[in-house]
Amino acid sequence: MLACVTMKMLHHAKCFQRLTIFGSVRALHKDNRRATPQNFSNYESMKQDFKLEIPEYFNFAKDVLDQWTNMEKAGKKPSNPAFWWINGKGEEVRWSFEELGSLSRKFANILSEACSLQRGDRVILILPRVPEWWLANVACLRTGTVLIPGTTQLTQKDILYRLQSSKANCIITNDVLAPAVDAIAPKCENLHSKLIVSENSREGWGNLKEMMKGASDSHTCVKTKHNEIMAMFFTSGTSGYPKMTAHTHSSCGLGLSVNGRFWLDLTPSDVMWNTSDTGWAKSAWSSVFSPWIQGACVFAHHLPRFEPTSVLQTLSKYPITVFCSAATVYRMLVQNDMASYKFKSLKHCVSAGEPITPDVTEKWRNETGLDIYEGYGQTETVLICGNFKGMKIKPGSMGKPSPAFDVKIVDVNGNVLPPGQEGDIGIQVLPNRPFGLFAHYVDDPSKTASTLRGNFYITGDRGYMDEDGYFWFVARSDDIILSSGYRIGPFEVENALNEHPSVAESAVVSSPDPIRGEVVKAFIVLNPDYKSHDQEQLIKEIQEHVKKSTAPYKYPRKVEFIQELPKTISGKTKRNELRKKEWKTI
Repeated sequence: MLACVTMKMLHHAKCFQRLTIFGSVRALHKDNRRATPQNFSNYESMKQDFKLEIPEYFNFAKDVLDQWTNMEKAGKKPSNPAFWWINGKGEEVRWSFEELGSLSRKFANILSEACSLQRGDRVILILPRVPEWWLANVACLRTGTVLIPGTTQLTQKDILYRLQSSKANCIITNDVLAPAVDAIAPKCENLHSKLIVSENSREGWGNLKEMMKGASDSHTCVKTKHNEIMAMFFTSGTSGYPKMTAHTHSSCGLGLSVNGRFWLDLTPSDVMWNTSDTGWAKSAWSSVFSPWIQGACVFAHHLPRFEPTSVLQTLSKYPITVFCSAATVYRMLVQNDMASYKFKSLKHCVSAGEPITPDVTEKWRNETGLDIYEGYGQTETVLICGNFKGMKIKPGSMGKPSPAFDVKIVDVNGNVLPPGQEGDIGIQVLPNRPFGLFAHYVDDPSKTASTLRGNFYITGDRGYMDEDGYFWFVARSDDIILSSGYRIGPFEVENALNEHPSVAESAVVSSPDPIRGEVVKAFIVLNPDYKSHDQEQLIKEIQEHVKKSTAPYKYPRKVEFIQELPKTISGKTKRNELRKKEWKTI
């Protein structure tokens, strides 16, 4: 049975036409107009008419990537590469879909033959942005093995926990982390295969580069059911160790058609650059599935560390048409002299991970002529809400629910709240469970059950919906600051802080207080012109500014100036690290 997403599309003003987004992709690209994005000027009609047909069997490698190869060979696809990789040393890699297919089949043979991995076995992948990371993703799809990505920032203790809790059978990493793996491997009874991406050999490891030279590119893709587990992503909770979020072949491979076509606005002619760290689900979402569903080119830049000028130079030099990054990245970019760069190819910009402030969107629009389309999702889901082409953008809003989900604001009893009232962001899962939702938390049925409240899956985020149906993020439940009976979300405080001319960037967390229990504390990076100012006086000015900009009870009673905020390699602020620092003495 062919996998296909079907939808009635708005034609002219009132006429609808049924089309296939993709499936086996054959029908889709007989007419490349079918791969074009959709305009949400008539949002209600688009959402109402969205439908998805879930096949019994589905594998993204066979049913999507290999079909793009067929279209490529037949000359029915633009000449865009499937993959385009660069680094800071002048090296460059480009693969067509045919080359991606050939190399990934070689990798698949290594997994199934040299590593003796069987369908359902688990593979931990810890690599930076190197081409082999993408090949590993596709090779796991072809072999039916379960991919478990991890960030390269993991410590030896972190890796041990992941190997043991996931019962991983294989690990793929590089020279940097191989010694840590060797030190803990004897404690991991399920681990029997180790692959290293390196120019050098290492005892007890298979050298992937050498093995690829002799591997056959003849491989038959495993026939996977749509609801088989495809990947597991570790995601942090409010307490305890990270939990494993399991996704199926359909929840990723089919579910992310929503992201690729509607939010990212991709076509086979586009070049998509997403800056997310390879260890997180967002990288799978926007650096693998979403672009390749649409036949677009995945662009990757192996930056050893985040540098705003390098990002701007890359956007200016290469024909990148769609750019996706965190709010913090955009804020850092607009603090540079953007007038000296020309973004001739850039046509669509999106942001996710944390709300973006109106001043940043305005500066970005002034410099590039482009809006930033915010989206909201999490490891457990595909896109939950988004700002889509054709919709009016309300700066700071998450937009409206994606076609895949029925999203509501609910109270503690699972009752739907009216517009304007803050509550928990929930996705309706009864009577029909939506296709883009995760399967479960691995080996933790009680945690899985705890996410359900009435007819809703509870995201763990607080927000509200306005009268126009736009959703607004307030805070993660664990980011909420409870002070003197007030519930304070960090975003509004940070927004107010960032509007002060002395503030380059800021992060707000809770801090212990003997009277109020906890208070708002702001960590602030100053703009260079203000670093010589009297700090006590500057703190008072900033506090007064916040009191005038938002409700006075939200002002930061504690302020600390720091050189830089702790960030992930993708530029997202680590509030949890700052919060732990504040509470560690309690």
